[in-house]
Amino acid sequence: MLKVGLIADTHMPGTIDALWSEVMDLFSDVDVILHAGDLHTLSVVDELSALAPVYVARGNGDVGIVDDRLQEAWVLPLGSFSIGMIHHFPSPERKTSQQLHKYMQRHFRSVPDVVVYGHTHLEAIHDVDGVLCVNPGSPTLPRNQSLRYGHVGIMELGGDKPSVTLYELFEGGARTLGA
Repeated sequence: MLKVGLIADTHMPGTIDALWSEVMDLFSDVDVILHAGDLHTLSVVDELSALAPVYVARGNGDVGIVDDRLQEAWVLPLGSFSIGMIHHFPSPERKTSQQLHKYMQRHFRSVPDVVVYGHTHLEAIHDVDGVLCVNPGSPTLPRNQSLRYGHVGIMELGGDKPSVTLYELFEGGARTLGA
C-alpha cells in the first residue's frame, strides 16, 4: 500500500510562515507528497521534503520559481496507478465527462487513473467515468474564510482502485470530512 499526501494552494508566506504542525503530523508516514500548486515559495517544498519526496504542479502564483520538482503537469506512475497532477483543472461539476477527458488527453497525453488538482481552494472528490478527480483544498487559505485551518488529503494506492480521504484541519489535529 502506497500512501500519498495531497496538498494545494498553500500561498506561503502570504498566509502563514510555516505549514501547520497538523499537516506535518498527518503527512508523517506518507511515501510521497503531491502539491497541486500555488506554493509561492520553495520553502514549502523544502519543509515537506523532510517527510517524503515532493512533486509540485506549477500554479499561477508560482511564476519565476525554478526547480526540478515543479512542472506544469505531471503524470506519475505510483504503484500500479497513473496519477496526473495539474494546478488548474475544469470543475467536474461544470463540464461534461467528454470535455474533461479531452482536457486530460491534452495535458497528460492519456487519461490517468487519478487527477490531483488545486486552484479553487475548494476540497472535492469526483468520479469522472472511472477517473478519480481530487482537489485537496487549501490548508492555509480555505475557500470557507471563516475557517482558520483548511484541508489536505491522503490517497492510498493499493488493491483494485485508489482511495482518498479529505481532512479538515483544526488546532491540535485533523478529522475526516463528513465525520
